[in-house]
Parts: sequence; structure tokens; C-alpha cells
Amino acid sequence: MRETTQIERLFASNRRWVAAMTQTDPEFFRKRARPAEPHFLFIGCSDSRVPADQLTGTTPGELFVHRNIANQVFTADLNVLSVLQYAVEVLQVEHVIVCGHYGCAGVQAAASAAPLGLVDNWLGNIRNVMRLHRRELDAIADPAARLRRLIDLNVVEQIYNLSQTPVVQRTWQGGAKLLLHGLVYELEDGLLKDLALGVDGPEKAETLAHAGQRG
Repeated sequence: MRETTQIERLFASNRRWVAAMTQTDPEFFRKRARPAEPHFLFIGCSDSRVPADQLTGTTPGELFVHRNIANQVFTADLNVLSVLQYAVEVLQVEHVIVCGHYGCAGVQAAASAAPLGLVDNWLGNIRNVMRLHRRELDAIADPAARLRRLIDLNVVEQIYNLSQTPVVQRTWQGGAKLLLHGLVYELEDGLLKDLALGVDGPEKAETLAHAGQRG
């Protein structure tokens, strides 16, 4: 019975939301039923505390969204590659955002030695980030500060991974505008912090990737 009550709560919330939206704008849903023309692809974490629309103050139709554990971009992941290709080549978005967040359990799990099962395979890329930045991370004595820095570095690494995808490289080579942005979301105050803005070509991506104590 409890499970049914929880689902019913979602339907009740949906009806309240619909009523509030239509009271403010009677055409709200009709407008959004038209073909979407988003300007942004948002690649974020699956964490339920990181709602893409709300934290960016956007309305439905402005963001094309892909989410996974710890906001990863694998160049062999057909899911994210398909989303990326559709966003860039079909929807013609000009901005691709990778947004991490502090307090990310996925990054924390990757930094831990405790085995977690299948998800360990997914988190392997974050362990590579730790290896690439080992000297910098080891120099941070405070565990909480070290984790926050790893979260930053993970976002930056995913921007580099994006730059290596055929879709992004093809777009840049063709002269079309495409900007990559790395952001991180602070759960405690709701603010976004920029880590890398306006990466518009392979040179900037390489510079970003080799910043800091990499290697």
C-alpha cells in the first residue's frame, strides 16, 4: 500500500503543477508541444538532488538533457554519443554543458577502495582521473577538500572526452559554432560554478586537459 501511495503522490503533484502553469500561462503546454529548439545539451549526474531545469532556471524545451552516474562522457558509450549526435547535428545546439556537483556519491565511491559491484566498471574513468592528477590530490590533506577537487577534475576530464568525440571534432572542423562548458553545482547554496567556459576547439581542449599537475 505504501508504494501505491507514493505513486499517487506523484500524480497529485503533477496535477498541481499543471494547474499552476496554466493559471500563469494558459498556453504553456500548447507552446511546449511544438517542435523543441533547445540551445543547450546538459550532461549531468543522475543524482535526484540535481534537477537540470530548476538549477538553471530554464523551462521545458530549453535544455536537451542526458544524465548518468557522476556525469561521465565515454567515447565508447553509445547512449551519450547518440544523445550528443542528435543534439548537435539534428537539434543544432551550440552549447554542450557537463555539470557535476559537490557531494557526488559516484565520485566518492570511485575514490573509495570498497567494492560496489557492477557500478565499479562505470566508475573506472574517475579512477583514471585520480591517477592523472595523483600529485595534486595527494597534496590536499583535508579529505573533503580533496573530494571536491576530484569532482572538479572529473568535470574537466569529461569536457576533454567530449572534445575527442567524432561528432564534436566533425562540427569544429566544419566551422560550425559549438562551445563546451564545464560547471559544478553546489548543493548547499544552489549556485553554479564555472570550471571551463567556451571551449571552442581542440587547442583549448588540450590546454584544459593538461592544466594543473597532470601526470
